[in-house]
Amino acid sequence: MTIRKTFAKYVSQNVLGMIGISLYILADTFFISMVEGANGITALNLVLPVYNLIFAIGAMMGVGAAIRFTILRAGGNERAEFYFSNVIFFALILGAVFMVAGGLFPEHIVSLMGGDETIVAVGAPYTRIFMLFTPFFMWNHICNAFVRNDGDPTVAMAATLGSSLFNIVMDYILMFPLGLGMRGAALATAVSPVIGILICCIHFFSKRNTIHFRWSLPSVRRLFESCQLGVSAFIGEFASGVTTIVFNLLILGLAGNVGVAAYGVIANTSLVAISVFNGVSQGSQPLFSELYGKGKKKDIAKVLRMAAATSTVLAVLILILTNLGAEGIVGIFNSEHDAKMAEYAVSGLRLYFIGFIFAGFNIVVSGYFSAVAEAKWAFITSILRGVVAIIACAVILSMVMGLRGVWLAFPAAEALTSVVAVTALSICRKKKEQRN
Repeated sequence: MTIRKTFAKYVSQNVLGMIGISLYILADTFFISMVEGANGITALNLVLPVYNLIFAIGAMMGVGAAIRFTILRAGGNERAEFYFSNVIFFALILGAVFMVAGGLFPEHIVSLMGGDETIVAVGAPYTRIFMLFTPFFMWNHICNAFVRNDGDPTVAMAATLGSSLFNIVMDYILMFPLGLGMRGAALATAVSPVIGILICCIHFFSKRNTIHFRWSLPSVRRLFESCQLGVSAFIGEFASGVTTIVFNLLILGLAGNVGVAAYGVIANTSLVAISVFNGVSQGSQPLFSELYGKGKKKDIAKVLRMAAATSTVLAVLILILTNLGAEGIVGIFNSEHDAKMAEYAVSGLRLYFIGFIFAGFNIVVSGYFSAVAEAKWAFITSILRGVVAIIACAVILSMVMGLRGVWLAFPAAEALTSVVAVTALSICRKKKEQRN
């Protein structure tokens, strides 16, 4: 199979899988808005950073260990065998911390995120349930990353879509016919990664599988080596949580709970766009890593050009669709027909989504740096777009332009990161030319 066809297969299936994840989050938001209204969306948005942190840790361990596995296996190194079991162990250890915190202190967590008494009452049950299932969220990320890197993107896609479909169906059943409300939404979300893991087992028990669970003491060194290359995946997920916290606090001061509800619509809708670009990045990553392990530099450059071009085309399409359909998108989640919330969300959606013209390219480049073991640049580009630039732009622009400035912070931060990403690519290319 040619590189172009392999790229198309991996990227298309990963994009579909990632869209599946975002769709169940949208369905979650929609059903909660029907049951709890704006308070439900506000509560969901306030605890979203905790959810992002859990996903970020799972992504960092899973993607990073899978990259190490692919590079070492391509070079014939027997150490590749131990990275899967190592991150499985550490996911259980780290997940236990979240389980204890969520089981004992859900009210404190929602309050810490900025919730008042009303929001705490709505959000605490949801928080307790999904945090008790933390290890399964992390294991699902790990299994999916390894299955994809072991040459089976079809099963990886099926696992993601299957768990997402299960979540949507169970969301409806638990929240409406059974009347469990936010608890039902949390339970559907919590059980969905178990479905994803079970589907991944189709590959693990197949003849094509080369991933084996090796019993050994957990190695901090192997965990660190994995996290080095998974840092862009971590920041990509964690940054969303950081952005949400900062935006929530700024918006609470500018527009109150109604403004946070509007941002909840924007943030959850943007997850669909982010999932598309993560799909391009994660679909390209196994190709980058394998070609890097085999020393095929020209083919790596070819895949990078295809990934960058794909992300640019998709970004333009997403921007057009959100501009034309902003009112319709917001209307889906505005069950109470709140005119002020709709006004904030429609305006914010159109301004915020300008950032994806740059974000798609940045996500692809950060993933590329991780996949070819350029950990330093992966960290710099990821931390810049996800934390440093977005916080600085949000604070400064909100002071100058109010709520409009908050919406424009994302495009401004992504534009700045694009400049750094292009510079980093140029520096890496010059270094490689000097070595040759």
